[in-house]
Amino acid sequence: MNTKAFILAFITVMIWGSSFPAIQAGLHGGYSPGHLVLIRYLIASALFAIYALWPGVKFRLPRKQDILKIAALGWVGISIYHICVTFGQQTVSAGTAAMIVASTPIFSALIAVFILKERLGLFGWVGLALGFSGIAIITLGTSEASIQNMKGVFLLLIAAFATSMLFAFQKPLLSRYTSMELNAYFTWAGTLPFVIFFPGIISDIQHATMEANFSVIYIAIFPTAIGYVTWALATGAGKASSVTSLLYIEPVFSILIAWIWLHELPGFISIIGGVVAISGVVVVNLLGSKQHSLVKKEHTIKAAS
Repeated sequence: MNTKAFILAFITVMIWGSSFPAIQAGLHGGYSPGHLVLIRYLIASALFAIYALWPGVKFRLPRKQDILKIAALGWVGISIYHICVTFGQQTVSAGTAAMIVASTPIFSALIAVFILKERLGLFGWVGLALGFSGIAIITLGTSEASIQNMKGVFLLLIAAFATSMLFAFQKPLLSRYTSMELNAYFTWAGTLPFVIFFPGIISDIQHATMEANFSVIYIAIFPTAIGYVTWALATGAGKASSVTSLLYIEPVFSILIAWIWLHELPGFISIIGGVVAISGVVVVNLLGSKQHSLVKKEHTIKAAS
């Protein structure tokens, strides 16, 4: 990997990793989960609209036959994902949430095998076993406090599955649209269901702390928009497989930033589970595929967390 690609990828992973502590700061500062995710995506949708309308930018509208699929993937990969992540973080720490969501490739592998009929080698099944063992350990470490924590873990697992659906089924669309176009379509479609959270939003904004307001604006601009741009530049500047390998350390940034910013750390058992789960992801992605395309992220759009 060349220096430019490494720096861009490193910055992106750090930005994406910071989204989990930023969500936590917004929730702690007075925002309800619904209002937080609505404001975040209203801002992100506006930014993509500005990009699409910017003079000189060639931005194509989707074909009629693709609109329903794009909308469905936006609702699953954006709406369901972010509702589950944001509501899940009410009871689960930022670092633990990041480790659970990092298990997305495990679900992508299952979708590839059972729905897309792709083959998985011996190492792939070993990786799946490691991944789900790690998730079980994380759940054990998180469930010590209360049943409410278990609800948060369950929501985060749904989020990981939802974004894996986006990764798996967007591939045909990537041959017809640019990544930036698709990311904008998914963002706009995914924002629509969030409108149900509009009642009471003005009151939340007025009563939220300055830190919470900063956090919401930050995650709308950086992880949701700028992070995607830097990721596209990174994958364009270097070998995609090398660049995407840095995604494995994203939970590390989440834990470090949450520790510095929020003075929050996952429990020891949860960290052990995270290490096991991410090891499973590494095995699945690097050793488990018999078809080169299986659960690869080279050209996927990351649903920013």
